[in-house]
Amino acid sequence: MIAVAEANIPASEPVITLELAGRIPRAYPLRYITWHEIVNDYVGDIPFTVTFCPLCNSAIVFDRRGHGQVLDFGVTGQLRNSDMMKYDRQTFTWWQQAVGQGIVGELTGVELTVFPIWMESFADFQARNSAGTVMDEPKYSRPYGNNPYRGYDSSTRRFLFNGEFPPHGIGPLARVLRVGDRAWPLSRFSGDVREIKEDGITLTWEGEQASALDQTSIATSRKIAAIRTRDNAGNDIAHDVMSAFAFHAFCPDGVWMLEK
Repeated sequence: MIAVAEANIPASEPVITLELAGRIPRAYPLRYITWHEIVNDYVGDIPFTVTFCPLCNSAIVFDRRGHGQVLDFGVTGQLRNSDMMKYDRQTFTWWQQAVGQGIVGELTGVELTVFPIWMESFADFQARNSAGTVMDEPKYSRPYGNNPYRGYDSSTRRFLFNGEFPPHGIGPLARVLRVGDRAWPLSRFSGDVREIKEDGITLTWEGEQASALDQTSIATSRKIAAIRTRDNAGNDIAHDVMSAFAFHAFCPDGVWMLEK
């Protein structure tokens, strides 16, 4: 991790933001995470893993503590419902990234604790957290800043997925904000709509960020909404902005929070 002032990240590029009470805020740029999908890290004495599955647009940060040990995660290279399968190096259990649950191995059925995070532009993170830190560029030979899934945002095909299309005429790659078993289509943030309050949850449009799944260059990709999610007390709550097909695949009985 490096200081915000040292980071050479285009202003519009998306980052995964982690702000835990009493800890220095951290940003994880998708220009790096897209290529590696998992980062095992600590903030103070809290171990966590930052995950991003590009094929589902699913960014989730999990607590790595479980069953009296700290788990260290890697990528299996396998997909289920087009979603990344990770494994832990302590028990070799396989975990479903989109739901944080062990599905094969010793820890099958265990669910990891999820931390509240959100995705926003680097410029917005920088403006709010001048003393924050940013993940530095990994020392690997990768075209960081490029999107290996060019045009995926506008595609009608889901890569390596043959399941059902979402209901209600929602496009399979449309982004939805998931909280538990509920999903709000981001298309509801149109026109002058900047805030949605429903079911004890407040969704707030906080600005724009570049899509990580549009053009070859992430910095020049189309702009999409950056949404922050809070409870009635104003506390950030865990959520995920994912593709509609993935929500339907993992929450087939989920509730679609459509325009009323």
